[in-house]
Amino acid sequence: MLAQQKLDILEAIKSAVAPTLAGTELNPTIALERPRDPSHGDIACNIAMQIAKPLKKNPRELAQAIVDALLAQNNPLIASAELAGPGFINLRVTATAKQAVVKTILQQQDQFGKGTKGIGKKVVVEFVSANPTGPLHVGHGRQGALGDALSALLEAQNYQVTREFYYNDAGVQIGNLALSVQARAKGFKPGDAEWPESAYNGEYIAEIAQDFLVKKTVSASNGEPVTASGDVNDVDSIRQFSVTYLRNEQDIDLLAFGVKFDNYYLESSLYSDGKVEAAVAALIDAGKTYEQDGALWLRTTEYGDDKDRVMKKSDGTYTYFVPDVAYHIVKWQRGFSQAINVQGSDHHGTIARVRAGLQAVNQGIPQGYPDYVLHKMVTVMKDGEEVKISKRAGSYVTVRDLIEWSGGGDVQKGRDAVRFFLISRKADTEFVFDVDVALAKSDENPVYYVHYAHARICRMLTQYTESEAALAALKDVDLSPLTAAREASLLQKLAEYPEMLEKALEELGPHQVAFYLRDLAGELHSYYNAERVLVDDEPTKLARLALILATRQVLRNGLSLIGVSAPNQM
Repeated sequence: MLAQQKLDILEAIKSAVAPTLAGTELNPTIALERPRDPSHGDIACNIAMQIAKPLKKNPRELAQAIVDALLAQNNPLIASAELAGPGFINLRVTATAKQAVVKTILQQQDQFGKGTKGIGKKVVVEFVSANPTGPLHVGHGRQGALGDALSALLEAQNYQVTREFYYNDAGVQIGNLALSVQARAKGFKPGDAEWPESAYNGEYIAEIAQDFLVKKTVSASNGEPVTASGDVNDVDSIRQFSVTYLRNEQDIDLLAFGVKFDNYYLESSLYSDGKVEAAVAALIDAGKTYEQDGALWLRTTEYGDDKDRVMKKSDGTYTYFVPDVAYHIVKWQRGFSQAINVQGSDHHGTIARVRAGLQAVNQGIPQGYPDYVLHKMVTVMKDGEEVKISKRAGSYVTVRDLIEWSGGGDVQKGRDAVRFFLISRKADTEFVFDVDVALAKSDENPVYYVHYAHARICRMLTQYTESEAALAALKDVDLSPLTAAREASLLQKLAEYPEMLEKALEELGPHQVAFYLRDLAGELHSYYNAERVLVDDEPTKLARLALILATRQVLRNGLSLIGVSAPNQM
């Protein structure tokens, strides 16, 4: 049922209940539910049981009075209303009301399901944010799929969304990267006595060293081109070249994955622009810090943390959550009333201290800022065995590996499989990515299952006509022939799409889009097996064509949200 139809039925029930509540101070919340058993109707309401006790009346008698009042309204949305059990009211919606979703979809097309809750609100979604020390691994891929889909859900509600990539381009790991490339440039390799213990061992380090020695020029998103000096003793040049080189590699991976960012933010800029020092000064001025054992501490226990945290160590360096606090202060100052971070579950320990720091600076940042979506690990299976390493990365499976394997050489197919699979489970659950399933042309493969539903519709529509004008005319056909059981199920699933999008955003759970698409594809396949579309009876044929055209539109809308293509043929 469409949202406006639900609101209209709620108003009808409120009107029916009003005489019973007259002269009382009761103001109950009327809720509509879907009966567990479809044979009980389309809508269930327990308002009579809610008000029976305070009114000291029999709930069944109240329910019957409400039913009588509803039927007396002759509401075009309500086919029947009846009393059930101890006082439930079960409603059946008219066939015309159910069929209305088809016209709505065909009129609104790619706008169907979109809302207005986010108008005037700015939100920044930070995701992937990989250290520029190696290729993107499958965990980054899960972040990419989740973050991009979540951003699309926000945009569907008219939020002004900024997709942001935060580069940790400062710290110990960058120093290790430079030493690794320097060692390779000097001719050493993993296993040699001269090889640094903390070095990165992947083949990509050798590739960077080779390009550094021949003085190549590289560039990355939002950055100036960097030319290598070729001097193996020039650590600063090695560091700068290596970071830019890997940022460019990550750009290539993200392009193959179909993920684009609006902004790249460098951790190093927080130091060079004085943002870290400013954040620390604000915390000191707020009286939320103290010195102990030569270190500077933040009173995070005042904000729910289990213990206070060191901000500045005795050697003068900051702990890793301090620049995070500074970064989120900057987000707030940039006008983002909401910030969402998509990160690995290993970041769980930083949530309390970052939020504590943001509260302590007294800048009006709300509690619970930022929101976090934490994801668990991805296990990759291929040829029936777990894949733990990539030759190129040295210690993990890369996003590029996964796209290549899952597409069988077809980048688009691989991208579709990886993106769909990586959002198809709740973020906080571990996920097994089976490459063999991603390649399967069967119902076992959810991407194939959904793609086949879309292609099946395209084939039926092409059999009817290749005229876009003829298809556009279907939005005006008579839908009254749509009375079969499988048609009713498909209509209901189509009407659930806008509400599903709202719920998915409310719960920051884009996996619900993948669930819905799989269910909608299932309804389409069941309908196809139960009913012929291109029948001889013209009114029935046109109504059914309109129904499957609407279904195709919703499949396209949902697939677009999660960055997956909608092929016309398989």
